[in-house]
Amino acid sequence: MAPNLSKGGSNAAVLVDGFTTSIINLDDESNFTVNDHVFLSEVPPNITATPSPYGPTGEKLALPPSPASSPGCFVGFDTEVPSSHHVVPIGKLKNIKFMSIFRFKVWWTTHWIGSNGSDLERETQIVMLDKSNDSQRPYIVLLPLIEGPFRASLQPGTDDFIDICVESGSTKVNGFSFRASLYIQAGNDPFTLVKDAIKVARRHLGTFKLLEEKTPPGIVDKFGWCTWDAFYLTVHPHGVMAGVKGLVDGGCPPGLVLIDDGWQSICHDEDPVTSEGMNRTSAGEQMPCRLIQFQENYKFREYESPNKTGPGPKSGMGAFVRDLKENFKNVDYVYVWHALCGYWGGLRPNVKGLPEAKVIAPKLTPGLETTMEDLAVDKIVNNGVGLVPPELVDQMYEGLHSHLESVGIDGVKVDVIHLLEMVCEDYGGRVELAKAYYKALSSSVKNHFKGNGVIASMEHCNDFMFLGTDAISLGRVGDDFWCTDPSGDPNGTFWLQGCHMVHCAYNSLWMGNFIHPDWDMFQSTHPCAEFHAASRAISGGPIYVSDTVGKHNFQLLKSLVLPDGSILRCDYYALPTRDCLFEDPLHDGDTMLKIWNLNKFTGVVGAFNCQGGGWSREERRNKCAAEHSHRVSSAAGPADIEWKHGTHPISVEGVGKFAMYFFREKKVVICNPSDAIAVSLEPFNFELITVSPVKFLAGSSVQFAPIGLVNMLNTGGAIQSLVYDDGAGTVGIGVKGTGEMRVFASEKPVTCQVNGKSVNFVYEDDMVITQVPWPNTSSGISVVDYLF
Repeated sequence: MAPNLSKGGSNAAVLVDGFTTSIINLDDESNFTVNDHVFLSEVPPNITATPSPYGPTGEKLALPPSPASSPGCFVGFDTEVPSSHHVVPIGKLKNIKFMSIFRFKVWWTTHWIGSNGSDLERETQIVMLDKSNDSQRPYIVLLPLIEGPFRASLQPGTDDFIDICVESGSTKVNGFSFRASLYIQAGNDPFTLVKDAIKVARRHLGTFKLLEEKTPPGIVDKFGWCTWDAFYLTVHPHGVMAGVKGLVDGGCPPGLVLIDDGWQSICHDEDPVTSEGMNRTSAGEQMPCRLIQFQENYKFREYESPNKTGPGPKSGMGAFVRDLKENFKNVDYVYVWHALCGYWGGLRPNVKGLPEAKVIAPKLTPGLETTMEDLAVDKIVNNGVGLVPPELVDQMYEGLHSHLESVGIDGVKVDVIHLLEMVCEDYGGRVELAKAYYKALSSSVKNHFKGNGVIASMEHCNDFMFLGTDAISLGRVGDDFWCTDPSGDPNGTFWLQGCHMVHCAYNSLWMGNFIHPDWDMFQSTHPCAEFHAASRAISGGPIYVSDTVGKHNFQLLKSLVLPDGSILRCDYYALPTRDCLFEDPLHDGDTMLKIWNLNKFTGVVGAFNCQGGGWSREERRNKCAAEHSHRVSSAAGPADIEWKHGTHPISVEGVGKFAMYFFREKKVVICNPSDAIAVSLEPFNFELITVSPVKFLAGSSVQFAPIGLVNMLNTGGAIQSLVYDDGAGTVGIGVKGTGEMRVFASEKPVTCQVNGKSVNFVYEDDMVITQVPWPNTSSGISVVDYLF
């Protein structure tokens, strides 16, 4: 057992056993310090701290750990009275900038900043403290954990104390002594720090797998179409067929079709079981409904295939899915939506063919009481949830998923996930109920959907991240794409789009360690469609739209989608740049959101003016902040990209020059590694900058850098291979896609070839411009050679 840093219950927090091996200390003046810099003061005497037995990347250390190898500690506390809900101060935070992720809705989290403990929000899932200006105090992360049947979060206390809230969710599950409800770690790189802290949690808890240990489903590399905004609850087979046909005919064939809410057999408690939700098609009207059978509803069950002579079913969902894939060969995946508990209102009790269920009245925790008012929460709380008991929940998923697999469905979008904490009173508390549900869900996904055929949604809470991601590897990282403001603000058509960007970018810093970030669908005809498309293009996640049938902006879609339905996906997932981490890109009137990502051979920086609305502490909701919606200016350069991070880091050691290509301005700027180029944007506008290391060709004065297909939003993503033949004086580039290919070259090449044939090219503004046709190969890759 590692020694404690302090003795809980003593009159002062003091070091015990002479422990000095962690760079985080709880000193004899009751301060948490790192490198002798105080970051939490006036630590109460009941707080305990235990050095982590894990190294900075989660590896198990020999005991006692060496000073350089244990940068973190676990924090707990003692109380005199057992309880199911504890709120305990852990120390004062004063005048240190922080960024945090908190739950603004029951289902969704977002970014929040401040400098003092009182600036925190309730239901905070992670906090990172900024480094000091002299870098003597490194970045520090505070990560609330699961401990036994209890789950922790952070919140503001009195007089700038940070409080830890530890709760079981059941008055029948009580505790009074905790030793590892919070993990604290320090480090010099904010991105590495968060990743390493979660690796420690992985080893400590053993209840989840990191994203790097899993493989996301194949849908991440396909263009998709979701039926939700196209049909809402009126989705029907012929409408789906028409929607796919319209996209195919327009040259943007979807590889994924996601049939959202509206396909299941549901009804209100007062409806006869035979009604199947026929008259429940208004927004929100379906939420009190409960599932009445695993099979699809009458709309899909009554589908009749025009193919009466071929093999397979002639009617029903199975025939529809078969026909969809046969008619449109690019459709590789058909997913359907369902809620974690079967439907919004769970299962209807006492229905033949369904497992036992009981209607439970949900109860919001004190933290959730302070979240934004939400129609779904109101409906569920008012009508209850038909909950399948944990010992039978495997029957629910087996019944639903085995049927879906039998009719050709490839995966599921599991929605309304963070519901269990409201209905766990009689089921051992939130942690134990969640373990049972997530274990059953994971097992069913492994049995029926290749282990990873899931999109997780409405899942933004550490219960899910720590307990539900053993198999699930793809999940939404932002609130829904809202076409308009559901509260009726006409300006919400614009400022809510900025909120969406910020949700996704900052949430990914935390969630991207558990699940591959999915930035959600959007509509290509929305007033901010190009704004959304630019972010999706470099998000590194799947790209799918929810266009109304026949209403598409194909010019925009073709900057995202290749003729075979694939996309140019980045190698990593997009994250905010360092200079944005501790700033407010929504309503400070000054900060531009910048995100970075990596392709195989280039980096990319996305700049977005999101100013104009966001979270209001006073009104406890998102609201317009029109006074901040104006042109903002920033600067971007090679240093904005974290070249050493990502799935496949790019070495830029020794690189003295970079080529920066500006997508909207269609210009290239050559700069030094430390240079930053000015960017100025009007509200809800963007710029995408491909950043490419410049190489001197051996034995010549030629400088060269690949740029990519400039008709594609993720320009550099088109480059699949890059070969310098110094002896021959040639550069060969494998290019996926079709369109206008550009490279930077300090001199005009002698000739250019595409797939071995000489082609015409233009040399202007230090760029070589060639046209690349779509190749007749399954890979979609052409080889472009430049001879100097």
